[in-house]
Amino acid sequence: MDNNDLDFDDFLGNVDPIYREFAMQMHEHLLQNDCKLKMMLAKNGYVVSYHHGKKKHVILNFVFRKSSLFARIYCEMIARYTEVLAKAPASIIKTIEKAPKCKRFENPPKCNPKCSGYVFSVNGKQHQKCRYNCFLLAVEDESIPLIKTLVDNELQCRLSAEG
Repeated sequence: MDNNDLDFDDFLGNVDPIYREFAMQMHEHLLQNDCKLKMMLAKNGYVVSYHHGKKKHVILNFVFRKSSLFARIYCEMIARYTEVLAKAPASIIKTIEKAPKCKRFENPPKCNPKCSGYVFSVNGKQHQKCRYNCFLLAVEDESIPLIKTLVDNELQCRLSAEG
C-alpha cells in the first residue's frame, strides 16, 4: 500500500477498541485547530502525524510500540505551561523523567539536527530531555487527560506565538 493511499479509518481499525474514541476525538480536535494530517506506514504500524501552523511543525504523532498505541506530543513551548505537569500522575512523571537527556546539551554533533531538546522543571527538578522521547506516552486511561492538556496548551502557545 502506498503511503498516499492510507486512510485514517484503517489506522483506527488497528487501535484497541477501548481507545478508538479518544483517537477519533483528538483527530477531529486537531483538524479543527489548523492541523494537517499526514500518515505513513512504519515497521510497527501506522504513524499518524498532525502538522500545525505556518511552519508545519508536528504537534502530535500516534505511533505503535509493541502493538500498543502511543502519543508523542511535541511540546516545543513546554516551559510556558509546566504547571500542568505538576498535576500529572506520578507514574507519568516517572516516564518523562526516564526519557533520555537530550544529546544537544552534552554533545551537539551526536544529536539529531532537527532536535532542539526541551528544558523544563517539574516539582522543582530541572530536566533537559530529548524531544523525541520525552513526551512519548502510552495511550491509557491514566494518560489521556494529560495528553489532551499538553496538546491544548501547546496549541494555545503556538497560536499566540504566531500572533
